[in-house]
Amino acid sequence: MRGNIGQLMKQAQMMQENVRRVQDQLGTIEVEGQSGSGMVKVVMTCKHQVRRVAIDPSLAGEDREMLEDLLVAAFNDAAQRVEATVAEKMGSATAGMGLPPGLKLPF
Repeated sequence: MRGNIGQLMKQAQMMQENVRRVQDQLGTIEVEGQSGSGMVKVVMTCKHQVRRVAIDPSLAGEDREMLEDLLVAAFNDAAQRVEATVAEKMGSATAGMGLPPGLKLPF
């Protein structure tokens, strides 16, 4: 029994190191959200820092309210892509640990 606990502790330490490494990497991974068929684009890191916003010049003369809606949609799209990327990266960092589905990390 003692060997099982030791092995479990070793796995937990490895998982903790993997999670820390992935968290560090998330600040450098960028995703792009889009709306209006790519007319508005938002680039965001996986730590939710916005890096760039690109607006197609043809929208400059358009209705301001529509442009605001497109910006909101692009930001939301980028945020959803961040969440998917984080889940994928964390899933690979904790693979083999037998954690229950839906468990969010870090704790």
